[in-house]
Amino acid sequence: MRGTIRPILLILLALCAVCLGVADARAAAAQASASTVQAVRVWGGPDSTRVVFELSAPVDYQLFQLASPDRVVLDLDNGQFAKGLGVHSAKGVVKDLRMGRFHGKARIVLDLNGAAHPKSFLLSPAGQYGYRLVVDLYPPRGRQPAQIVRTIDNDIAQGKPRPVVIAVDAGHGGDDPGAKGQDGTLEKNVTLSIARDLAKLIDDQQGMHAVLTRSGDYFVPLEKRFQIAREHKADLFVSIHANSCPDFCNARGASVWVLSTHGKQSEAARWLANSENSSDLIGGVSLDDKNKMLASVLLDLSQGASMHAAQEVGGDVLAALGKTGPLYRDSVQGANFVVLRSPDVPSILVETAFISNRQDENRLSNPAQRRQLAQAILTGVRQYFETTPPPGTWFAAARDGRVHPDRADAGTLAQGADGTNGDPATTADAGGGPKIAADLRQTASRKRHGRREASSVGLARADAEIRDMHRVTRGETLSGIAQQYGVSISALRSLNAKKIPQDGSVQVGQVLLIPSS
Repeated sequence: MRGTIRPILLILLALCAVCLGVADARAAAAQASASTVQAVRVWGGPDSTRVVFELSAPVDYQLFQLASPDRVVLDLDNGQFAKGLGVHSAKGVVKDLRMGRFHGKARIVLDLNGAAHPKSFLLSPAGQYGYRLVVDLYPPRGRQPAQIVRTIDNDIAQGKPRPVVIAVDAGHGGDDPGAKGQDGTLEKNVTLSIARDLAKLIDDQQGMHAVLTRSGDYFVPLEKRFQIAREHKADLFVSIHANSCPDFCNARGASVWVLSTHGKQSEAARWLANSENSSDLIGGVSLDDKNKMLASVLLDLSQGASMHAAQEVGGDVLAALGKTGPLYRDSVQGANFVVLRSPDVPSILVETAFISNRQDENRLSNPAQRRQLAQAILTGVRQYFETTPPPGTWFAAARDGRVHPDRADAGTLAQGADGTNGDPATTADAGGGPKIAADLRQTASRKRHGRREASSVGLARADAEIRDMHRVTRGETLSGIAQQYGVSISALRSLNAKKIPQDGSVQVGQVLLIPSS
């Protein structure tokens, strides 16, 4: 009997060892597949708060809300926390953040200052980041976020000529740092600094008002940026960026970009497909009661007018930037940037310099140089509105002599208008205003011989003068393009006077406006 028991005990011990080994293997596998929360960042903006969790691997999670007090709870399946993980100062609607274990899961509790509407999503690795779990906290549904304090209607209601409204967009922000220079300069910080300088310069001008899409280090979705411009009825949208070259190549200098022709077409389809935008007003025309064909035509015309205006103001800004430093491209470029897709607000994107170039990075790191860049952008923008003032604005009234610039501002006006040195003694008479108004009228008249007035409210002019836009391809000639659209060469040349040289040659990639007749 004793001899029989001993083999059985040995077998049981062996089985136990196998079971323990299997358990250890499963535990090791579970540990290897666990997602570790490695860092937490909180970004507080005026309209939303973003919480970002950096993860070592993808994770399944559940999100739910609790009230009294208001909380958002995240349970991470097979999640764990890195040693020493902590969250610093609360921001936005997030009052506190707690982490711990609950029923075998990693639990995260966001204590809030009030009710919020959460949205969450998991991001795959991109750029310098790995997996990220993002929670955006918005105001409760039905409650408006940030209120628009000032619109152009305020001045119109009081019978005053309204200011031109410039939406200034600081690229990137928050968890989106943008490009990074060799010395560690972040694009999001540079763009915010230049945008703030530009907004201040704009607000210091007569007849101009600035609206910032972001005023701090937080993330604003791309489409929200130009929606802010539209909500404020902006006359122009200026997005500030800093270019970057892979492997820190030697490219440097500023450039200005506008929406490409391809971007216009795809954007028209996208806007019409989006039910949330079906009632957008385009040049004061509601699309609610229009069929899709007519709405497409109206939208395309409005986008065409905006793109032409953007091309013009972009040229003025590029010329001003060229006087302060090197240019990467000496003509306005076209690309399908999401941030430029507003169909009724002329939009430009300014690449101030190459942050990947050490010389340019040093320039962008210098506050005085950043202010110089902001001043150059203002000069170009002001030049455009002085020569192409939207109806009903202070600039239109100044051109017609109905308002007179303050004497303190006369030098700035004259310098932008006629290129003089800005000395009030040489640019204005004893009263200051009448001489400046006359200069503006003369300059505007002179410049309009080579420029069609196409502002964001120019739908009627777009309908009358512009039928389409054409990008020149290899082998095409001016006469061939005119024949293709059934228009005269002279009409085509007249509408594109600044783009077509005397010999009538056209360049591959050049965008030409097609006249209606």
